[in-house]
Amino acid sequence: MQQLLSDYTATREHTLKLCEPLQTEDYVPQPAEFVSPPKWHLAHTTWFFEEFVLQPHYPGYKLYHPQYAYLFNSYYNFVGQRTVRAKRGDLSRPTVAEVLAYRQHVDKYMTEALEKGLLGDISYLIVLGLNHEQQHQELLITDLKYTLALNPLFPVYKEGFSLVGEGQQSAGDYIAVAGGNYWLGAPAEGFAYDNERDRHQVHLDDYKIAAGLVTNAEYLDFIEDGGYEYFAWWHDEAFSWLQQNNITHPLYWRKIDREWHQYTLAGLVPLAPQAILAHISFYEASAYAMWAGKRLPTEAEWEIASDRFAWGQRWEWTQSAYTPYPGFKIAPGAIGEYNGKFMVNQMVLRGASTATYPGHSRSTYRNFFHPHMQWQVTGIRLAE
Repeated sequence: MQQLLSDYTATREHTLKLCEPLQTEDYVPQPAEFVSPPKWHLAHTTWFFEEFVLQPHYPGYKLYHPQYAYLFNSYYNFVGQRTVRAKRGDLSRPTVAEVLAYRQHVDKYMTEALEKGLLGDISYLIVLGLNHEQQHQELLITDLKYTLALNPLFPVYKEGFSLVGEGQQSAGDYIAVAGGNYWLGAPAEGFAYDNERDRHQVHLDDYKIAAGLVTNAEYLDFIEDGGYEYFAWWHDEAFSWLQQNNITHPLYWRKIDREWHQYTLAGLVPLAPQAILAHISFYEASAYAMWAGKRLPTEAEWEIASDRFAWGQRWEWTQSAYTPYPGFKIAPGAIGEYNGKFMVNQMVLRGASTATYPGHSRSTYRNFFHPHMQWQVTGIRLAE
């Protein structure tokens, strides 16, 4: 339990550390339905421990506030009604101070329970809660970046905190992988999300996968060659998305006085040519691969080759749809809503990013987003 308490403390403190540069006004805005305000992330991750750990397993625990479950539930239908997702930024109350007091209250009881062994054998549930909060830490910072980027002042979140300037590289070679039968997915022991299991065999033909990720300079070649204008590189749905939203370049790129710049959490900076491309949708990744005469790897190809290249700087799009593995089972109750109900109309990403909590990554991890989403720290690895 001591290790679990240490992990709990470190995870909870990291969330607060991410919020240290914020002003009170930064905690509330929600400019789009798919992003959530920092205040909501702070409260939701706290509600998770109160709802799923303390209330059912801590003898005599009383809810901090009877309405917080309604305000800070995300999508758990088993738990009950909740605030409409697009309205999370409309909540001026509870205040930031009240939400922080809520976190302190839950942390007090969680710490006491872990120190005294009051929760019984539910370590998996607590570890799930920690991984859940680590996911929200990444969402908190990428949601915040999306919000700040809409401000014409291009505000600085924190000096030197870029997320996208790291990992400079040049074009890499291709790694040849021999065809054959391989094991895919997480082993039975150790923590993994349910969507990473059951471990099963897949057959792959011979393939090659890039040792490096696509850089800004390489993607700029695509733009300058009319990449956003020539329909043949794009899925039909993707090309319609371009036209309907007037998209002509990656998210956060700005052309100023004929020079490309990029908005980062350290402010607006000149585009670094050899930095790894970031904030790219599946639609854009697929179009670039088509233009380059390559393709995106499948998630199986990515996982099997992952011990032969460096990864972790960007979430990497694959051409695999997010569907269940053989033997996948949805857990009973609200916890079963964590992954399974999202297995439609989304694409799998592999790896991790510069916004990912340290240790919250593994080669079997299956991230997933709708193909038009750009606001995560995503990139492109090619295959052939």
